[in-house]
Amino acid sequence: MSQPPPTSAFAPTPDPLTPDRDITHAHFQAGDTVVVLKGVAGGELWGDAMRVVAPSWHALTDEDGWRLRDATGGAQSYVTAHPRYLVHLSRRCPDCLIYLRAMEDALLARFAGRDELIDCGWYTTTALGQLVHIADIGGGR
Repeated sequence: MSQPPPTSAFAPTPDPLTPDRDITHAHFQAGDTVVVLKGVAGGELWGDAMRVVAPSWHALTDEDGWRLRDATGGAQSYVTAHPRYLVHLSRRCPDCLIYLRAMEDALLARFAGRDELIDCGWYTTTALGQLVHIADIGGGR
């Protein structure tokens, strides 16, 4: 799940798992390293790796979220995200592994044989610095 090159071939595709994922705020802790899966690159899932910093309200879902720090900085070094968007990188927990395998099953075969970066277009960052999944843009679930 290394960071792919900055070029992107946008290919919108449904996300059958993340909107209904049932992960609580307590599943993650400050200091955890996580990834937000965003697509496929070179036959592997890719996403943005970040560190969990502190609890933070996720206004768009009206639920507890986490403030994340992106060590690579860029346009946005800190974002707030809902726990269902996150997958542990710092430890191998069963819940995250099940989700990761299910995402692999859903995406890797669909994009087999394509080496370019495929951004599935699931996330955007709001003016409030909140990472939001397209399923949550309407505000709440």
